[in-house]
Amino acid sequence: MDQTDKRIIEELGLNSRITMKELGERVHLTGPAAATRVEKLEDQGIIEGYGVQVNHAKMGCYTYAFLNIYIKETSHQPYLAFTREKKGYVLNNYKISGDGCYLLESRFPSNEALNEFLVELNEYANYKLSIVLDKA
Repeated sequence: MDQTDKRIIEELGLNSRITMKELGERVHLTGPAAATRVEKLEDQGIIEGYGVQVNHAKMGCYTYAFLNIYIKETSHQPYLAFTREKKGYVLNNYKISGDGCYLLESRFPSNEALNEFLVELNEYANYKLSIVLDKA
């Protein structure tokens, strides 16, 4: 992987819908050469996929929270099944070291929905809750 590949990844990170022609211009390649590089990065597993950034508040999810999860039982499977059921609220569920077992990133349409989630979560785990006030 050279500097051009790194620039391609950077540009795709800023806008994954960019045309190969425009991407090539930004990294000083032709469009077909840029497309070949992107395909190679995908084949190597360096580029795993493409995504969309969503404004969750405009979609009605106003409460943004992180939870440090402390599993109550030795088996994590019931907790993991619960979080898979709650896909609409759970954005990411990271297994971590340090403070807790998992770091759960979540969004809720209201504090009431968050509270209902926490009541159900308490069956599987204890938690520390941090509500996001603003993005720095």
